[in-house]
Amino acid sequence: MHKSKNQKKTLNTLDKKKISMYDVITVGSATFDVFARTEFSEIVKIIDPKGETDLLAFPSGSKILIDEIDFSTGGSGTNTGVALSRLGHKVAFVGRLGQGTNSAFIHKQLQREKVDQLCAHGDGMVGYSIILDTLEHDRTILAYKGANDHLTYSGIPTRKLKTKWFYFGAMLHESFRTQEKLALFAKKCGIKIAFNPSTYLAKQGASALKGILTHTELLVLNREEACLLAGSLPMEQAIRNLHSLGPNLVVVTDGKNRLFVSDGATLHSAMPPRIKVVDATGAGDAFAASFLSGLLRTGDIAFAIKLGIVNSSSVLSNYGAKNILLSYPEALRRIKKLRISIASKRL
Repeated sequence: MHKSKNQKKTLNTLDKKKISMYDVITVGSATFDVFARTEFSEIVKIIDPKGETDLLAFPSGSKILIDEIDFSTGGSGTNTGVALSRLGHKVAFVGRLGQGTNSAFIHKQLQREKVDQLCAHGDGMVGYSIILDTLEHDRTILAYKGANDHLTYSGIPTRKLKTKWFYFGAMLHESFRTQEKLALFAKKCGIKIAFNPSTYLAKQGASALKGILTHTELLVLNREEACLLAGSLPMEQAIRNLHSLGPNLVVVTDGKNRLFVSDGATLHSAMPPRIKVVDATGAGDAFAASFLSGLLRTGDIAFAIKLGIVNSSSVLSNYGAKNILLSYPEALRRIKKLRISIASKRL
């Protein structure tokens, strides 16, 4: 498949730019997202010996009317890239966009958000997600990975990877193997790694992620992922187990429940504020990116927690992963307004 004139022009422009130092280069997925909201869905509870599971149900053989539909972009690489850029950092994105109008839509948004793109458009279709919203405003996502699974190390301009941090979002197959190679590159070049694995990756076990975990400075994951990697243990023991895998900083979030952050010596915790959740898509990315931003700006874990909470709360209160990501001044105002309390004790 031939590259369009606009795509060739973009690549030539990148080649002519002076190579500069980034605060963060995000390496992750990019998707075109469709948000569909309908009142005709139901929640069916299934109880078996393993526990209770909620299933989203629609009437079989019927046409379901959609009340509202929105189009946006998502994916761990672009979500975190935009979040960091809005917080005032110099950011670049490494990923695989594919071809077509949806890919061009993502490309233009990253340009508007001042996120540099260090990889060319590859063949194939860009990642695509359909987000089905329920009455309770939880969501079920139908995800097509597309080009996201085919990021190659040879396709990355390594001479342009001048950065303080890599942020690795969850990637699968060939793209995960590319992240493993980038982890070795990071070690060689003194680049720190923040890693935010998904449930898909965590289910493979810690040994499958060893190539990245052993080089990780900051590990951010939710409680389910923490249990998959460290075992269903009390939080303090689980976090000790996670540290033993390599990361110096470990963050475990748990939705509306208390979150935990450890540097190996001190365990910090905080309760997110009670808010009306409109859409949870992208909230985890917003927290992880903002926590990293706080570390970059101050090196203070308590401040990083507060920055992560206010930005993820903003995303939870609105539709779309990027629509209401905060600027740094706005985030500071919200931190002062919320007065988030941080508890600390020895691990």
